[in-house]
Amino acid sequence: MKNTNFRSTCAIAVSIDLFGDKWSLLILRDMLLHRKSTFKEFSESKEKIASNILTNRLVFLIEAGFVTKFNPKGTKKSATFIATRKGICVLPLLVELYLFSIETLAEDILNESQMAIKAEIFNNREIFISSRREKYIDFINQFQTEDVTIQNGEFQTHI
Repeated sequence: MKNTNFRSTCAIAVSIDLFGDKWSLLILRDMLLHRKSTFKEFSESKEKIASNILTNRLVFLIEAGFVTKFNPKGTKKSATFIATRKGICVLPLLVELYLFSIETLAEDILNESQMAIKAEIFNNREIFISSRREKYIDFINQFQTEDVTIQNGEFQTHI
């Protein structure tokens, strides 16, 4: 069933409501582009998100269906956060946001990795998106076990 509890029927306003704030997009960026999956990895990002905000945003992303939480060892520290199919669909939006703002940054402040990404996106954004999507799916497939499988970006438990 579709949610009808939005402040507006404008699709852009609904998108903003779904993402909530900048942190949600940065968490999804870290998942999809940098293959981060643990609370510790997210908290070590260069933007230095506060732990209480990170916790709130992860809960929000789970409730909104962008992220799923998997706990392979059953401990708080082993919690792993993976983008769902819906979360993976945000990748083209992240690339468009990148393209919108990259020209405002002087190239001399970008590191080699950032310059390579810029070149790759400008060369062919569709290939970039496709290859990053495939790399992310390969990444999440490592979490499959006898008790847990991933189908269509969703975890299925068999316990």
